[in-house]
Amino acid sequence: MFIEPNIKGERRGWIEVICGSMFSGKTEELIRRLKRARIANLKVEIFKPAIDVRYDEIKIVSHDENAIHSTPIESSQTLLLLAQDADVVGIDEAQFFDDEIANVCDELALRGVRVIVAGLDMDYMAKPFGQIPFLLAKADYITKLHAICVKCGNIANYSYRIIPNEEQIMLGAKNAYEPRCRNCFTLDGALD
Repeated sequence: MFIEPNIKGERRGWIEVICGSMFSGKTEELIRRLKRARIANLKVEIFKPAIDVRYDEIKIVSHDENAIHSTPIESSQTLLLLAQDADVVGIDEAQFFDDEIANVCDELALRGVRVIVAGLDMDYMAKPFGQIPFLLAKADYITKLHAICVKCGNIANYSYRIIPNEEQIMLGAKNAYEPRCRNCFTLDGALD
């Protein structure tokens, strides 16, 4: 994708959302797009929620250990201040941000920024997660990625929590979650 000028010669911004279950490659795809933007000599700013310290306190790190430097932030409003001169803004784990994240992304796009957002579209109970549904509604481009079900090998849309905990937000990786297809997710009673 490229930043196309509008009739007035200004940049046009847009919102891209990369969503799917855990282990579907969302962060990997986000990193790939951001690295390509840097190759194109675009000014790239990258953010993640400060709560996400699973692999690194600063970097965005995929489950395959690909990494890119980012700025951890507490509030989505901070994006408007820190991304003022950016051509491209990358945001990982968007489901953990506050209720203003979709509006902030919309504001950045109106300023002519390409906004690339990655996040879980469903929580461990297969319910819409955080503000991702609102981001999907505002997105110009949506990429839904799938993992592979660890039980049967079909495509997986669901993040099955393998340890007991009823909190919606519980950071974890392979020790806490596994990808499941609809049938295997349902067979283990997750949708009851």
